Amino acid sequence: MEEVKTDGIIFDLDGTLWDSRQQVADAWNITLKRLGEDFRTVTVEDLTRTMGMLMEDIFLKLFPHLPRERVLEAGRICCDEEVEYVAAHAGLLYDGVRETLEELSGRFPLAVVSNCQAGYIEAFYTSCGMGGYFKDLENPGRTGLPKADNIRLVAERNGMKNPVYVGDTAGDADAAKKAGVPFIYASYGFGSVKEYAARIDSFRELAGLFN
Repeated sequence: MEEVKTDGIIFDLDGTLWDSRQQVADAWNITLKRLGEDFRTVTVEDLTRTMGMLMEDIFLKLFPHLPRERVLEAGRICCDEEVEYVAAHAGLLYDGVRETLEELSGRFPLAVVSNCQAGYIEAFYTSCGMGGYFKDLENPGRTGLPKADNIRLVAERNGMKNPVYVGDTAGDADAAKKAGVPFIYASYGFGSVKEYAARIDSFRELAGLFN
């Protein structure tokens, strides 16, 4: 495995650190059932197909037959209530995440950048007890910026001169490229990526890239 030089590691969340598809689907369906019968049930497969998209785009894709403003308002309500639900109902951490983050956090500053709503990363921290490993976080729900800009923002804020970005989708790879940051492909996640600086087939392999 080829060694990667870095002074900071920035992570995607869904499909990289954990899988919360079932919990998110459950949260949304509780809310959508209350909002009206014309909202269909959201499945784990729906979330897999839309993984990495911005939240507004996900809801518009899932409910194309409904008025745009109604869908966007439902999406905002779902996202707010999802944060509370996920904080109390943890997703599934990938094998080795906790142990590997504990090791890496002693060697590098770690951060999370995800295309999620404000509060979702903090809900991950709360439900899994992971906040102590990370120095920073960012998302478009807080900044209104695309992922590439949020990667750059976090790197600059934390003095990272040679950061890497770890993610699982083509969108993650594209954001890393636009940010000028080497991309490490987590192949066990939800996406398929052809171009990357390094590949890991399990999270435990990550620490070995930086020996």
